[in-house]
Amino acid sequence: MRTFEEKLEIIESFPELQRNDVSLGRVNFHFNESAMDKKIVVYRLHPNGNGFVYAEQIEDTYTTDSKGMVNIRDFTEQELRTIIEQSIKSLTEPEPFEETWINEENQTLKVIFDYDSWDIYAGDMLDATYATYSGAADYLQQEGFKRLHDEDLE
Repeated sequence: MRTFEEKLEIIESFPELQRNDVSLGRVNFHFNESAMDKKIVVYRLHPNGNGFVYAEQIEDTYTTDSKGMVNIRDFTEQELRTIIEQSIKSLTEPEPFEETWINEENQTLKVIFDYDSWDIYAGDMLDATYATYSGAADYLQQEGFKRLHDEDLE
């Protein structure tokens, strides 16, 4: 595990991030040029080495918590650099997001990111709206849907 100081040195090597000291010696790093309302890339980096990086918009790589964060306690230097680069990139790309989910009866729903909300559509009908991708994905999984990957279309 990297120490707090080592993680700080790695994170501070990203000039696009601004440091914000918070309570109990913890540090947040903001990406003020974010195309989304989300600005925090590194959240609550603690002197004990624990901390989080925003990864909700990074596709298929990390398991996130309900806030879209990944715990970086045991990350290597390269893993930390990679997730921070991916997080920054995910916050700079205002590309439209659309994903298809399917159930065992071949019914499909679409998840679309639109103006800071995650909307689920059945055809042209809005079925549900969530504040986070995790919330939308949890709902779909509970309803028996699975994400349709590109390779499934072949």
